[in-house]
Amino acid sequence: MTIAEIKSLPVSERMLLMEEIWDSLCREPEPIASPQWHQEVLNGRMERLASHQAKLLTLQELKDSNR
Repeated sequence: MTIAEIKSLPVSERMLLMEEIWDSLCREPEPIASPQWHQEVLNGRMERLASHQAKLLTLQELKDSNR
């Protein structure tokens, strides 16, 4: 299936396809390594948290901020 074919599907079908792909990845016998940039993003977030440059929000505060 090409990207063009995927884009032509209704959103509901693309969502189902994405779920099926995700489920198939979860069943892989070998662990799937995260790319290095994931670790770099996490490290940056941890540094901001440790230096008190990050503000933690509760789930309710996050929901309220999006209204």
